[in-house]
Amino acid sequence: MWTAALVSATAIDMRKHLVAAAVATVAFAGASAFAWDGYDYENGASVEIQKGNLVRPGRDIEIYDYNKGEYREVTVESIRRVGRSVEIEVTDNETGETRTLDMD
Repeated sequence: MWTAALVSATAIDMRKHLVAAAVATVAFAGASAFAWDGYDYENGASVEIQKGNLVRPGRDIEIYDYNKGEYREVTVESIRRVGRSVEIEVTDNETGETRTLDMD
């Protein structure tokens, strides 16, 4: 009986982890299915991550910087959820500048 209870508890823990992973995947998959609007408060720039960019640490993505009026290729350094938005730290591949994008 004790073994059955342990197996049952382990199965429940595994289900919780699977559900959490699925939720995280859906939350970040939305970023690759549609354009994702955000803001760079340090530079006062509205930005957009274009459709088709897979936003993951270590990946190069393309953003549109509305203040500069151009696309910029950046490397994703980190991603973290902050309240209802997602904060993405990126490095501009041309200038080496680190930017923090607050995405809605």
